[in-house]
Amino acid sequence: MPFRFAVVCSSNQNRSMEAHNFMSKRGLLVKSYGSGQQVKLPGTSLEKPNVYTFDTSYEYMYKDLYKKDTNFYTQNGVLHMLDRNRRIKEKPERFQDSRERFDVIFTVEERIFDQVMEDLENREKRTNEIVHIINIDVIDNPEDATLGAFMFCELGQKLEATNDLDDAIDDILSEFEQKTKRTVLHAVSFY
Repeated sequence: MPFRFAVVCSSNQNRSMEAHNFMSKRGLLVKSYGSGQQVKLPGTSLEKPNVYTFDTSYEYMYKDLYKKDTNFYTQNGVLHMLDRNRRIKEKPERFQDSRERFDVIFTVEERIFDQVMEDLENREKRTNEIVHIINIDVIDNPEDATLGAFMFCELGQKLEATNDLDDAIDDILSEFEQKTKRTVLHAVSFY
């Protein structure tokens, strides 16, 4: 049975969606989420981001920003990102609102790793199924999101190829850290 993967960033826009797109094209069973309170996209100034709720569709965000300033949001890549996102799923999803179960949850920064861990620890335990939470820091820009997607996909494929994930994961993560020169955080929780 294939592993169930989740990728979590803050707003379910850039890093998690790039990984979702790439991993699914490589045949992995993956979903993506955000862990923030709201969805934030860059605005025309740092003080004025575009803020949406998690139930706002990617289509609406695309049209809204297209109307606001087509040239600006094309130049900074946000319209391209939203166009990709709306082809993958209807709207961003918040991890804390999902009750789906995963074998592995990837996070893209330590703050998000902590939010995911806190949410999982506060849930009522029902099945005692184990879930591995793995963090690899990925800078929130298009280039690093693409690199992160490659890393999550490669790591996901290695994890899925094991006969016993719980037994093999420490060696796989250690080898991955040495190869990529990236620090990996790993924890387990239960459903």
